[in-house]
Amino acid sequence: MAVIPVDIAGRPYEVRVGAGLLAELVPHCRGRLRKPDVAIVTDENVYRHWGAVVQTALHDAGHTPHWRILPAGEGTKSWDELSRMVDWLLDLGIERGDHILALGGGVIGDLTGFAASIVKRGCNFIQLPTSLLAQVDSSVGGKTAINTPAGKNLVGAFHQPSLVLADLAVLDTLSERELRAGYAEVVKYGLIGDLDFFHWCDEHGAAMLAGDASLREYAVAYSVAAKAKIVAEDEYETTGKRALLNLGHTFGHALEAETHYSDFLLHGEAVAIGMALAARYSARRGLMPRASAEHVAGHFAAVGMKSELSALRLDCDGRDLVAHMLHDKKMDAGTLPFLLMRGIGETFLAKDVELDDVAAFLEEELRR
Repeated sequence: MAVIPVDIAGRPYEVRVGAGLLAELVPHCRGRLRKPDVAIVTDENVYRHWGAVVQTALHDAGHTPHWRILPAGEGTKSWDELSRMVDWLLDLGIERGDHILALGGGVIGDLTGFAASIVKRGCNFIQLPTSLLAQVDSSVGGKTAINTPAGKNLVGAFHQPSLVLADLAVLDTLSERELRAGYAEVVKYGLIGDLDFFHWCDEHGAAMLAGDASLREYAVAYSVAAKAKIVAEDEYETTGKRALLNLGHTFGHALEAETHYSDFLLHGEAVAIGMALAARYSARRGLMPRASAEHVAGHFAAVGMKSELSALRLDCDGRDLVAHMLHDKKMDAGTLPFLLMRGIGETFLAKDVELDDVAAFLEEELRR
């Protein structure tokens, strides 16, 4: 088991990465599950695969789990589900010192974490991420949110978990598509600041996705450590350092909005295309070699992911996509900073990007 500390001032916690952690849930949560009753949130798909394992782990240790089983999918991150979850937690008599368990991918982690942040003005929660994307990204760092008609993750709070248990065994129950979507966030850590790790992905990414256990542990542990370092330096995204973690997300969130946050395009798939677009736009501006930009797109294509905007066959134009970007959380005084690249492993925040130019670029990419 790999143990990665997240050194948040005053609220440090650990991310533990290894196989079989859900079956050993209670020993890992020692001191945190104070009462017999335990609130646990999951979705229908995760419950089908892992509900019995967690149920047994809690029962055998004398706990009574109270399940909230939600529909799977991005639509669950809504005002309605948040409201119902808060009422459910209050009905259970949740106290500030209690810990809510979030068993699922990014949707469950975000929704549960946000509910935990506002119930009793903030109670505790534990992340039990069950997707590769959640294990390497969304379960770490304390960003919690819901979606609104205006855009993705526009209502939320910074609220750190008390513990993250990333059980690698859950990855065996994911579809190839879900694994590849999560892999986009693994590659991101190479693209934002570590050329050597990107080369590792070039060499080992396909084998990791195919099921090599040691490669999976390395990929998850490395990604968590990379994110933990950035989060510790810039927890609330005030210095610009943490913004690097959003590489590909401005483009990606626009694509998700255009496709109505549906299963047509998973979050990680949108981010992969978004990172390829960020690389190509950087090359278009003369910031990075075009060959490097095509290397980024080619890497995703090599593991079976879409990397061309035109492959989505969207019924829109470049200005439509830019219109979605106007709701981006990074908007500042009416301008939108973009994460661009000077090379693979050299991401930076550019504040001189004209949205008309982005629209023209996207129009070209839509018609490639």
